[in-house]
Amino acid sequence: MARHTRLEVLTAVNKIGVVPVFYNGDIVTAQNIAKACVNGGIKVLEFTNRGDHAWEVFSALEKFCASELPDAILGAGSVLDAGTASMYISSGACFIVGPVTNSDVAKVCNRRKIGYIPGCGTASEISAAEELGVEIVKVFPGSAVGGPGFVKDLLGPMPWSSIMPTGGVDITEDSLRPWFESGVSAVGMGSKLVSSDILRDGAWDELENRSRDTVELIKSIRGG
Repeated sequence: MARHTRLEVLTAVNKIGVVPVFYNGDIVTAQNIAKACVNGGIKVLEFTNRGDHAWEVFSALEKFCASELPDAILGAGSVLDAGTASMYISSGACFIVGPVTNSDVAKVCNRRKIGYIPGCGTASEISAAEELGVEIVKVFPGSAVGGPGFVKDLLGPMPWSSIMPTGGVDITEDSLRPWFESGVSAVGMGSKLVSSDILRDGAWDELENRSRDTVELIKSIRGG
């Protein structure tokens, strides 16, 4: 069962403003990524379903978080179908993220009171996801579907929508400021945060500092 409620997850995503998106098949590396991000102030983490036996690594990572990082809120990403969602939920996922919207996944998540953040690329897709009970929608790929301008234009007629773009979001102010000024609730961030050089060098202190700096930058952009 999820260690954090759906309300706790959604509140944390909105408050922190950034969700690291990562996959690594080595459990020790995954643990180090999680620890560095959480110590840097980013406690909501999306582990993607990208590799063979990814759910086994996820399960081990969730057990590590439950024991060593109790504040960590671990979710599963790149989930396309209800069966995969159920598998990750049974392994302790606190939320499910997908590149597309799947009504069967939404039903599974709602049944277990798990947050679902599906991928959308148009106003119609976002509205359809919200009809399924989705609170936060993932605009994906964020830069390709229109960037901050798309979000700003969408929130005009749909101001109740909560948007989390993923794809094309960097850790710099030049990248983050337009997104948050357009009205996003949070951003998903992959290799720009958990970069290949950090993984190569095992520079976990650098990842912790980068996470902390990103949280502070978002706070500053939001006005404190």
